Amino acid sequence: MSGSLKQVRERIRSVQNTQQITKAMKVVSAAKFRRAQQAIVQMRPYAEKLNKMLRNILSNMEGEADTVFGQERPVHKACVVVVTSNRGLCGAFNSNVIKGAVRVINEELADVRRSGNLSILCIGKRGYDFFRKRYTDCNMITDHVELFSNLNFDHVAPVARQLMDAFQAKEYDRVYVAFGHFRNAATQFPVIEQWLPVAKIKPEPGADKKRADYIFEPDMKGLLDYLVPSILQTTFHRYLLDTHASEHGARMTAMDKATENAEEMLKELLINYNKARQEAITKEILEIVGGAAALEGA
Repeated sequence: MSGSLKQVRERIRSVQNTQQITKAMKVVSAAKFRRAQQAIVQMRPYAEKLNKMLRNILSNMEGEADTVFGQERPVHKACVVVVTSNRGLCGAFNSNVIKGAVRVINEELADVRRSGNLSILCIGKRGYDFFRKRYTDCNMITDHVELFSNLNFDHVAPVARQLMDAFQAKEYDRVYVAFGHFRNAATQFPVIEQWLPVAKIKPEPGADKKRADYIFEPDMKGLLDYLVPSILQTTFHRYLLDTHASEHGARMTAMDKATENAEEMLKELLINYNKARQEAITKEILEIVGGAAALEGA
């Protein structure tokens, strides 16, 4: 029985140590989460408005708005950008983003992959560790795995520019981005978005096809040549900020649940420990009483 009590005590100490770690990780993630949440909440309305404006212009000025980033062409070469975190312990967040990227690769880009013209750019170690082992037939771009170490716009923009230049040079015919969309601390979900070419807004079925009459100054081409790359870089930056906030929200939630589970385990272990101790005490008392009775009988 003493051996059983020792095992339960060791298990209790182990769970208590784990609980301390999960509590500390929750506090750290909560502090980082507030900063990440503030960044994406401030950035998202601006980025989404710019992106909607760009799609509106390209949809309404089709044939007139001449920008290479809006040109659809047959998909012979493609790139999938997978944005995950560098660390785990954030629930199913990373695996959900990876599953979304895998679905696009296996369904929409299956022919491109078979032809050997599919590139995968991983931002974040978790996505890189997954794809480098399982997608050896794809071109793995590893230059920006550590991009999460600095999410300033000036640090992120060159990566977006590199992809845009590759699309412009027809190295890619389509670029997808798989990332985590942040809603709140408890809700994050994977999104796979076509970043290049810019997806035009499709009119509602049965709706009248009306065209907006835009006025460009100084001229349409000069304005688009300046605005389109800037809007695309801003959108790409939003993908990373969204994922960053999602990561810390998911980790904070996961650590909170782990702490609660540890508390429940401690309660059960303490009950088992007390039962075992009571059994040991009862057994000792019975042995003493039995010994005393035997002495009296002698």
